Amino acid sequence: MSTDSLPTSPAADSPPLWQQLQACSQALQAVRRGSNHALALAPVEPRLRAASQALLFAVLREWGRTQAIRQHLVSRKPPPALDSLLCVGLALAIPDESAMYPMHTLVNQLVEAAKRDPVTRAQAAFINACVRRFVREKTACLQAVAQMPQARWNHPTWWISAMQRDHALQWQAILQAALLAAPMAVRVNRRRMARDELQAIWLVAGIPSRALGEDALVLQQGRPAQMLQGFAQGWFSVQDPGAQLAAPLLLQARTAKPQSGWRVLDACAAPGGKTAHLLEIADVEVLALDIDAARCERTTDNLQRLGLHAKVMCADAAEPASWWDGKPFDAILLDAPCTASGIVRRHPDIPWLRHQADLAALAGQQKQLLQSLWPLLAEGGHLLYCTCSLFRQEGVDQLQAFLANNTQAHLLPSPGQLIPGIPSNTHTLSDNLCGEHDGFFYALLERRATGA
Repeated sequence: MSTDSLPTSPAADSPPLWQQLQACSQALQAVRRGSNHALALAPVEPRLRAASQALLFAVLREWGRTQAIRQHLVSRKPPPALDSLLCVGLALAIPDESAMYPMHTLVNQLVEAAKRDPVTRAQAAFINACVRRFVREKTACLQAVAQMPQARWNHPTWWISAMQRDHALQWQAILQAALLAAPMAVRVNRRRMARDELQAIWLVAGIPSRALGEDALVLQQGRPAQMLQGFAQGWFSVQDPGAQLAAPLLLQARTAKPQSGWRVLDACAAPGGKTAHLLEIADVEVLALDIDAARCERTTDNLQRLGLHAKVMCADAAEPASWWDGKPFDAILLDAPCTASGIVRRHPDIPWLRHQADLAALAGQQKQLLQSLWPLLAEGGHLLYCTCSLFRQEGVDQLQAFLANNTQAHLLPSPGQLIPGIPSNTHTLSDNLCGEHDGFFYALLERRATGA
């Protein structure tokens, strides 16, 4: 799974704040109806989108506490439009030192936003009174909700319980890290540009960065990728350093057969970040599958920008009979659908869009994909199973169940569980990341002959 977007802080020349607050409130309503943040922000005018996303992300990172505070202040839930605008104001009023705007400016513009919308116009005074009351009684309000797990940790209660169960010693650090914005990282396309050269070019342009891993640059300050020198020329792609481990892991040297000419399957490829990395580091033949036709088109577009080629096919990886030509693959990358619990830093809407039942349902899909794709792997071939999840059910539990039922599968040295903010020393490829990555699970399997 790719992490394609980063919040952009509102600039001094942004449109009026009341317009940004309105757009944020409308996007929040869409998220509450079940849309992810990208879809929720799609109708927003381009001139408002970046600033509105920054506001929306700030609100979502305080969403558990915000809902508790609104319930504390207003016993009867307001209509959706009014409730969302009110919650936007409350969420942005919670921080003190890190507040995005002076409180008087926020309240003034929030009231203006209410007045400018026919749906909320009559309730502008209500919003003004609620937010001002919260500001006056902030300490008491925060104390009143402090013991509620959802308010304390800004995650759904079931999510908190799952993290406590799966990471008994680290669950608090995991939840806290998820509320911090992730830095912007890129993967330099080594076929078109040397990483140190691009770093120097950006530094001259006033864009400092630091090198990480083999191909990554981490920018000191995030900015739209399209605005960076070299984007149109295919010099780089936005990709988390943790995600950049996949291609080198899968293509590590094998004594039985040279890398060049390998048949490689990227089973859940869109939008093509890992597909591109495979092609950047080795001369391999890649079949990139995805079940979503629109996302397949995006994969093709991304590869074209980078000057790379793969066979892109819209198909269900779990049903090989509909697309497989019968020739075994030398390597298979299974970046399986998951809860995405490891990339909340970049997508703070994820915990609020997921439901507890999703975990078991997605684990079932992962099991089916593993079972369907394993027979397509040649003897001596490698399959890399990965998810951007922190839940054991999608990681180590899934792996152990697969190994117990497949005697030909042999686990090779792999990073295992990567946790944001916590260094991993389980594999040399990840040692130099020092925890500066999203959450992933990696397991590299080799298919050995029966009885080997």
